[in-house]
Amino acid sequence: MLRSGKTGLALTLILALAACSGARERNREIALEELEAEPIYQQAEAQLEAGNPARAAELFIEVERLHPYSEWASRALIMATMAYHQDRDYENSRASAQRYLDFYPGTEDAAYAQYLLALSYYDQIDQVGRDQGITFQALQALRVVIEQYPDSEYAASAILKFDLAFDHLAGKEMEIGRYYLRRQNYAAAINRFRVVVEEFQTTSHTPEALLRLVESYLALGLTNEAQTAGAILGYNFQASPFYDDAFRLLTDQDLAPEAAGESWLREIWQQTVRGAWL
Repeated sequence: MLRSGKTGLALTLILALAACSGARERNREIALEELEAEPIYQQAEAQLEAGNPARAAELFIEVERLHPYSEWASRALIMATMAYHQDRDYENSRASAQRYLDFYPGTEDAAYAQYLLALSYYDQIDQVGRDQGITFQALQALRVVIEQYPDSEYAASAILKFDLAFDHLAGKEMEIGRYYLRRQNYAAAINRFRVVVEEFQTTSHTPEALLRLVESYLALGLTNEAQTAGAILGYNFQASPFYDDAFRLLTDQDLAPEAAGESWLREIWQQTVRGAWL
């Protein structure tokens, strides 16, 4: 009976504590509705510092919801955007960044909001072997930072990330081109390498694209195009090991890297000589 009495007492205490906990939770929620903007904002900051960005974002959003016309509203919205991004909740980060830009376009934090919007795409860029649609969106958003906020502290970082994202797109074309080349589908491979040479000239993939064009054109017996691709490669990237390989491929067939014939590559060569290329 003593044991039974203790068990009953323990159960009563557990139920009482649970009821108190529930009451405190309800009181906390009610208290949040009654708080001014600043204390809620301070709670959000504390959550952020404690490493709880998801909860911090919720509280920052509550500041804007409960006090939309206060001086804290815009600050809370940009902080929510940052907290969402820290939590890798890119969809909500992007949505709150766009909301900030819609409601507060002329503030000093507008550049940061646009930068965070761009990062919400950029930080999702995967390896070049996967779909690169997100990369195009990152490029578009980064371009806005560069063009609309050129004097902001985020412009330099946006330029760097733009170049890296651009390189990703070129890498995708190269990967597909090499796939076709390995399978001796030379026409399809040439189309991919041509995209790199014409549209991604400033990326790190251009020298290899020119070498692969030499390979592909030689395989098809199109020596003029192969020579011209080699000439462009030598003119712009003579120190590259890709040029060494291209030179060897050409000379093995008693050919020289020089502009020959009329093709799309001849136009690229002319641009190179005029200094309009790269």
